[in-house]
Amino acid sequence: MRNLLVFALSVVTTPLVNAFWRMECRARSGVGQIDPLMTPGEVSPHAHIIHGSGSFGFAANEATLKTASCTSCAVTQDLSAYWTPPLMFMDDQGNSEMVEQVGGMLAYYMLNGENIQAFPPGFQMISGDTFRRNSTLPPTGGDPNAPNPNALHVGDTSQATLRQKALGFNCLHYQAPPEGSLQRNSLPSKDYLDANCPDGLRLEVMFPSCWNGKEADVPDHQSHLAFPDGVMAGNCPEGFGSRLPSMFYETIFNTGAFKGKAGQFVIANGDPTGLGYHGDFIAGWDQGFLQNAINTCTNPSGRIQDCAAFTIQDQSDADKCQFPQPKQIAKINYLGTNKGLPGGVQIQSGPEPATEQPMPLGMGATSAAAASPAPSPSAPGIFAESSATPSPAPSPTIDPVNSQASMIASQASSPPESPPAVTPAAAPPAAPAGKPIATSVYTSNGEVINMVIMEAETTVTVDSVTTAAAAAPAPAMVKRSEHLHRHHHARRRHHYH
Repeated sequence: MRNLLVFALSVVTTPLVNAFWRMECRARSGVGQIDPLMTPGEVSPHAHIIHGSGSFGFAANEATLKTASCTSCAVTQDLSAYWTPPLMFMDDQGNSEMVEQVGGMLAYYMLNGENIQAFPPGFQMISGDTFRRNSTLPPTGGDPNAPNPNALHVGDTSQATLRQKALGFNCLHYQAPPEGSLQRNSLPSKDYLDANCPDGLRLEVMFPSCWNGKEADVPDHQSHLAFPDGVMAGNCPEGFGSRLPSMFYETIFNTGAFKGKAGQFVIANGDPTGLGYHGDFIAGWDQGFLQNAINTCTNPSGRIQDCAAFTIQDQSDADKCQFPQPKQIAKINYLGTNKGLPGGVQIQSGPEPATEQPMPLGMGATSAAAASPAPSPSAPGIFAESSATPSPAPSPTIDPVNSQASMIASQASSPPESPPAVTPAAAPPAAPAGKPIATSVYTSNGEVINMVIMEAETTVTVDSVTTAAAAAPAPAMVKRSEHLHRHHHARRRHHYH
């Protein structure tokens, strides 16, 4: 029997003003060398993990995405496509494998600013530069692997600087004070991850939200947009006075599974620095529907379940949404072990910019059918405190002064209507041993509440029958706000099988 322990960490902060919602994409729609923005109609030089519309492909655009009959994200009206390169581990013999993605991906739609407009028809964008290998941000003066709580507030506010600040690599350690989002702008070393980040690494990318009000896309997929001076929020530069939803991706990888193994972590584009991490987006919303959501989905919880406009599908349906794997890459082994990176991508450490790499086809012998990321155990289960039901998807740590925090939710398998009488085990300590299977952040009375849901082995007596609880298969993820004090509240909830 699983025993779910919910711990809430309260962070006192000023009341949150701006609304937002978090799009839960707990299943992938595919994996492969596909990038219709950078290499339309062709095989991409490096692999991506893709979430969203079931009509993704080499030539995907808004029109083709909207022909899909499904999405791997939670809201059925969202036929957008969201993709990033995955994190890989390469051992000292040159063999690589994709690091397990835990809980899927979250895409935050933050409504920062005034008169926010829905994405125009045909809207596409990229954040990040796959070729960057050198940082021009001011040095912190300390350990280059350590987070910098002032990372968003140092340096100038040029677009070149703001673009570099828009990447984050968040070290996850559930028993330590949490880091804030975008406090580390490069990939920490494996030694640092082994020593400090037992619960994984969360990769983050913020997108620009200031628009020139003219083009829905441009050849570089970037120059029609600009970052506000605070990266996540703030003032838009001249010529970019139209405000769009502020989008923020986060994906958690189980780097702890490689602790003690000789090798290095590297982004699938051959980047061991993290400076070339990037995210891509093609909008697949009906413009009128999205504008209505922007205007009405203003519950400060950030939960998609609190917006009446959204139709939320069962996770089992999202799990089934897979786009057809193109035949050109069908035999490449993205999900197993390769000699070298998938596609033959070479590692380029910089500091000079990386060079474009041709993609030698035929690498790998295993079919690359797109598998869903490791659910935070017992997918499609969801777990809740009180009436809310946080899902296993990861949650980010966004600075509450500049942005929002929120709560994940979905629908769990319910216990029987009349469960047998249970004699629970003794109340757990404040920080028990167990596997974290979900985290969530939500707001309540002007506070940001951070929850970590643990699954631990316990023994309970049910009508005189003793049952041992099964441990969860894989950890989920951490996230959180920063500083201020923490309060632990333990609750337990039983699921019967």
